[in-house]
Amino acid sequence: MDAEKLNQLKHFIEQCKSNPSLLADPSLSFFRDYLESLGAKLPQSTDFKSRDVESDEDIEDVGDEQEKMEEAEEDEIIESDVELEGETVEPDDDPPQKMGDPSVEVTEESRDASQLAKVKAMEAISEGKLEEAIENLTEAISLNPTSAIMYATRASVYIKMKKPNAAIRDANAALEINPDSAKGYKSRGMARAMLGQWEEAAKDLHVASTLDYDEEINAVLKKVEPNAHKIEEHRRKYERLYKEREEKKAQRERERRRAEAQAAYEKAKKQEQSSSSRNPGGMPGGFPGGMPGGFPGGMPGGFPGAMPGGFPGGMPGGFPGAMPGGGAMPGGVPGNVDFSKILNDPDLLTAFSDPEVMAALQDVMKNPANLAKHQGNPKVAPVIAKMMSKFGGPK
Repeated sequence: MDAEKLNQLKHFIEQCKSNPSLLADPSLSFFRDYLESLGAKLPQSTDFKSRDVESDEDIEDVGDEQEKMEEAEEDEIIESDVELEGETVEPDDDPPQKMGDPSVEVTEESRDASQLAKVKAMEAISEGKLEEAIENLTEAISLNPTSAIMYATRASVYIKMKKPNAAIRDANAALEINPDSAKGYKSRGMARAMLGQWEEAAKDLHVASTLDYDEEINAVLKKVEPNAHKIEEHRRKYERLYKEREEKKAQRERERRRAEAQAAYEKAKKQEQSSSSRNPGGMPGGFPGGMPGGFPGGMPGGFPGAMPGGFPGGMPGGFPGAMPGGGAMPGGVPGNVDFSKILNDPDLLTAFSDPEVMAALQDVMKNPANLAKHQGNPKVAPVIAKMMSKFGGPK
């Protein structure tokens, strides 16, 4: 034997001594079978496999945990602050101002009185007497609660007093009465700007400018619009980032499922190969010892050599669908059977994988007289009949 190969064999034996679990490798099943045939006691292969699987699972668990942590860090989105310009005021928390009663009937006299109260309010505004202006406008509203302009005017005074919430309440009342009140939109837009509600403020001021443009609206818009644009861009940016994050999560999930399916397939394939390597040369569920090329001297466990005189008792009624006519098989089974005909027959090979069929064949091998009890089995009888047809030798 080649010296190099002897050294390799010696090295392999030394590895097996130091780590006997190596023999559990499916590719070494032939060597393991040989050692066992010599009476050697080997460690159970399942011990090695279980340890190997456990270690693999531990490694996978650690890897999965690390991967999840990396994904969490990758997916975390921290929104930056938006740098805005412009002054705002603290929200006013005063009790809601007195509103008009819409069910009150407005007469000519009450309408005139309402206008008179409004005139007094305008004089108070010009003199900087804002509290007095509010009192006069409140009287005007109570006398004519259906006037949108009265509410819008009082809203403008609340803006001067830096009471944006009160101004918004009056502006809403004005717009409820008259949805096209330019002064109502203007007052509400300016009040919202004071609260830092930049986008809502910009919308109201644009509507007010469309209904009745004035320079004051334009001046406020120049301060409001830049902030509104920044907020909108910020929102769109993070909407896009959140959407991309969800798409990445979905993609990872699809890849994870594909990997799991592939791993399951590889595992099943490996198990199948391992199972096949443990039964080299044999037929699945087949005869003891397999059928290596043929059976010199007969079939082990049955059909020794030939069967002179055929099966005792014959086959009354014949094999269903296979050997009609019944009777014994004259001449028996010749001893020089070409078993390649059996091994190359796909129908027989399929039948040999059926435990029921193999049990019946082994029963007949042990005692050919048992053939009679199996001839009524539609799974077994055709198989035996086909085998017997191949025992006839070359034609």
